[in-house]
Amino acid sequence: MDILKKIEQYRSQEEKLRWEGTFADYLKLVKEKPWVAQSAHSRIYNMIRDAGVEEENGHKIYRFFSHEMFGLEEALEKLVEEYFHPAAKRLDVRKRILLLMGPVSGGKSTLVTMLKRGLEAYSRTDRGAVFAIKGCPMHEDPLHLIPQHLREDFYQEYGIKVEGNLSPLNTMRLEEDYGGRIEDVLVERIFLSEDKRVGIGTFSPSDPKSQDIADLTGSIDFSTIAEYGSESDPRAYRFDGELNKANRGLMEFQEMLKCDEKFLWHLLSLTQEGNFKAGRFALISADELIVAHTNETEYRSFISNKKNEALHSRIIVMPVPYNLKVSQEERIYEKMIRDSDVADVHIAPHTLKVAAMFTVLTRLKEPKRGDIDLLKKMRLYDGENVEGYNSSDLNELKKEYQDEGMSGIDPRYVINRISSTIIRKKVPSINALDVLRSLKEGLDQHPSITQELREKYLNFISVARKEYDEMAKKEVQKAFVYSYEESAKTLMDNYLDNVEAFCNKSKLRDPLTGEEINPDEKLMRSIEEQIGISENAKKTFREEILIRISALARKGKRFDYRSHARLREAIQKKLFADLKDVVKITTSAKTPDEQQLKKINEVVARLIDEHGYNSTSANELLRYVGSLLNR
Repeated sequence: MDILKKIEQYRSQEEKLRWEGTFADYLKLVKEKPWVAQSAHSRIYNMIRDAGVEEENGHKIYRFFSHEMFGLEEALEKLVEEYFHPAAKRLDVRKRILLLMGPVSGGKSTLVTMLKRGLEAYSRTDRGAVFAIKGCPMHEDPLHLIPQHLREDFYQEYGIKVEGNLSPLNTMRLEEDYGGRIEDVLVERIFLSEDKRVGIGTFSPSDPKSQDIADLTGSIDFSTIAEYGSESDPRAYRFDGELNKANRGLMEFQEMLKCDEKFLWHLLSLTQEGNFKAGRFALISADELIVAHTNETEYRSFISNKKNEALHSRIIVMPVPYNLKVSQEERIYEKMIRDSDVADVHIAPHTLKVAAMFTVLTRLKEPKRGDIDLLKKMRLYDGENVEGYNSSDLNELKKEYQDEGMSGIDPRYVINRISSTIIRKKVPSINALDVLRSLKEGLDQHPSITQELREKYLNFISVARKEYDEMAKKEVQKAFVYSYEESAKTLMDNYLDNVEAFCNKSKLRDPLTGEEINPDEKLMRSIEEQIGISENAKKTFREEILIRISALARKGKRFDYRSHARLREAIQKKLFADLKDVVKITTSAKTPDEQQLKKINEVVARLIDEHGYNSTSANELLRYVGSLLNR
């Protein structure tokens, strides 16, 4: 019964939001809440802004997109700041068709769907409320009732510019139903809805021989001509084309560049002048965002045709590339799996990350700088700290190619291979190796992959495999260290005591005998050598550690082994090196003794409790790491 109660609540809320009054009542509302008279572009911009904006590394992150669009923050910032923002301010940008261009499965359709669903919800809020002349099939803006010669006076009084002319149907209704009394015309609140064809339209071209322009602009209702006597009587016209119904909101023009020319001519007038021609009437005003999407090949073909020059000048192209961040690519896969029927299958840790690494590597272009390889570039793009490089290096890399992210493997391919792995393996658990194997097999079946690309992609699978090998070893070695954090802290404290004594040229006191002893050079070097600190560089490295401790102390912060990235790496490697033999023997023993079995069970329990594995994937990981260490 809960769902029925919720349906009832929704219905009662909808009833509370309904509003109806005369044009005179509406003007009072406009005076009180001027935003109700905003344009379609302004409403979309405010919808995005009202969802929240965050600043990160000098870029704006729009929370409106954050639950569905991953890794496209810069492209979305450009879309909002270079199109929606100026369009909302009534600048010339609003007279352009918004064309989203990008590779397949890159998020273009998702973006348009988000705008549609967002508008539907926003029109039910106070800030997004939309009002229209009651009974108008085009949901016309009530302010069109104000005569042209009074619009400047209206602007002086209300601060709102009125654009567009009253439609032929409402011009006739004003005279016949209201006797020319504008103030008595009924106005109602409307709720945008794609399903009900209110303020949101979708046009998809079909066979040019059978598709009629009426699908866009409406058509004559021949059954009413006998009643009204003329084809030019607006009551004999069905204002039910997509351009009519999308008025006050958004129209998605699917496969626009594949359309017959006659369908595109109407867009020239609509974008530039805000009106279009329908039937035997004067130009009909429409206030709507026209958004289309295409891929790069279709777009290049379109602009190379001289016939399309007029329309080309009325298009603003916004690139929507593939995501280039591994962590965000993981989120895309997580979402796609969550929305599927395999959401209950256990996916071992690092599985999606390794798949994401492969995918992102296929999308990146080879760096022009000789000191950065593709793997470092991938890490920098994902916000990781790469020794010797900073944010200026990252910005330089991003400027090397304007079209980076417009090619490569798409997310659907990866999800298809993951699905194939789940179905074929017939167990409730899959791991990174299963997915890499499936990705490799799938390359032969991918229709658009050339032999040259296949070789390149196989190399990327090998790179991702090597990365996984390192992750797997670290995971198991961590699990073998009983109370890993405690071990790391103890080792670090010991190291820091010795470093401090070394730098201050002092001695340490033995905790057992109480006698003074020299700093333990062997211990310090065993840790420093893990990260390649040479004999000549050890003094500088140790002094740097002390400086970092002093700097943190001045700020009232405590130094721990995570405070210095390279020291943390050295501590981890030292701990792992000490444990390597134990791990190797325990994981590879075919008939483990009681002690080894106990250790294995402890490690499996820790992998399950602390690292997110299940029993199957934990045992698979142990067997795999055992084979790696025995090579």
